[in-house]
This record gives sequence, C-alpha cells and structure tokens, in this order.
Amino acid sequence: MKTNRSALVVAMLAILAMLGLAAVAAGQAREDVGVVAPPFTGPFPPAGTNWKPDVLLYDNGPLLTHAGGCTGTWVDASRLQTDLLMTTLGFGHQIASGNQVADDFTVAAAGWHIDTIAFYGYQTSSTTPSINDVRVRIWNGAPNAGGTIVWGDLTTNRIAGTATIGTLQRDSGTTTCANNRLIQVVIATINADFAAGTYWVEWTEGGTGSSGPWAPPITILGQTTTGNGLQYLASSGAWAAANDGGTSTQQGFPFTIDGTVLPVELQSLTIE
Repeated sequence: MKTNRSALVVAMLAILAMLGLAAVAAGQAREDVGVVAPPFTGPFPPAGTNWKPDVLLYDNGPLLTHAGGCTGTWVDASRLQTDLLMTTLGFGHQIASGNQVADDFTVAAAGWHIDTIAFYGYQTSSTTPSINDVRVRIWNGAPNAGGTIVWGDLTTNRIAGTATIGTLQRDSGTTTCANNRLIQVVIATINADFAAGTYWVEWTEGGTGSSGPWAPPITILGQTTTGNGLQYLASSGAWAAANDGGTSTQQGFPFTIDGTVLPVELQSLTIE
C-alpha cells in the first residue's frame, strides 16, 4: 500500500513536538518544533545591525538557508528541515541550567593568536540583543574522550558584545518566517595564543529572556548530519552527541574565529 508521506510527516512531527515540549521542561536540552512561541511585536532592532570579524581565521559552518525567503524586517532564514523529519531548532546551553555545547576547530601550522570567537544563539520571543553572558573553555581534545582544558573557565563572563546577524531568523519548514527566533551573534574575548593542532571550544550562555539561550546548529539544505558537536547536560552529568531530536543525526555548531597568524618567533609555543 502506498504511504501518504505528507500525512506521515505531520503525524510524526506532532508526536515529536510533544516529546520536545517535555525535553524543554525537564532539562532545557533542546527546543523542538511544536514549542509555542508568540511572534515579536517590537520594537525590532534596525536591520543591518550586523557584525563581521576583522580577520577571519576559521568558520565552522553555515546557518543561512533562505536568503530573502521572508518578507518584512527579518527577511533571511536559517530553516529547520522538517521535510527531512528534523525537529530541533536549537540546543540548550544555559548557564542557569549548567548546560554547555562544544565543537572542534583546527589551528593552522603557523599557530594563531585568537582575539575573539563569535557564537550564535537566540532566545525565543525575546527582543534582541538579549544574550549578555558567555563562558568559554578550550580543550586540547574532545571533552568526552580524554581532552583536558587548556584555556578558560565557566565562571568568567567573556562577552565583548552582542549583535544581530543582519536580518537572520531561525524558523522551520512547518512555521516559516515566524519572526520569533532572531539569531544573535555573541562575541567572546579570548586574547590568547594557540599552537598548531586540533582543539575543542565549549561555551554556555545567559540572557535576559525567559527562553534558552538556544544554540542553532549548522544548517545545510538536504543534509541531516552537519557535524560532530557535543552537548553537556547537568541533568545527566555527561557529554553526548548533539543529535537532532527527530532524526538522531549529529549536528555541528556554527562559530567563527577572529585573530592573527602568529609571527615566526612565537610559532613553537606550547599551550599548557
């Protein structure tokens, strides 16, 4: 018998949405589709309140999927692909709940001086910019596989500023252009030197809104697996793969690194 795919998708999303509501209430682990959020009524930050790194050393992945896909002030979208049965809009990384997310990056052979790292987050139905606290640690390996902390802590607020990403919002294929999840760029001051190698950056955020903060995953049209990101939940006391709630496929987290290549005399440094 031929299956009605549209009806099946709707039914599965309804079930997963209920599970998503439970996940949010229980541990602030994920914000899944089906979580009811009113749209913004204003005031809206002016379009174009944007931030770009001075010297981009590294970009961990894209967010934008639909440039100009909406009308009004917030015309660009990072769209959750519900047609692929994905359900997770964002991952919990709330200071108040003791939750964090992490992803890896590789420093080139010359070594880098990292000035700032820009993370991306949102607080559902909050007027941007609302995120005002970011804590950062950098590991010399995966935090769930023997890595050790080489820089930072979870007590110091490293925020250098918060801005919007031009006109970018997070939405889903089932609720397009909802204007209630406006993505913010959260700039963290690092100001440290790192030798060549692979590192993991861990971060957690706080804000003035009542929801989240949530970390939107890397989003690439047609792909359900977008990286190897990790999430730490205080409720479990352990790191685990940051998997989409609908497809159980692992997601990556977008971030950018701003800084300079180290001069020759500093390229043999060792980060302790």
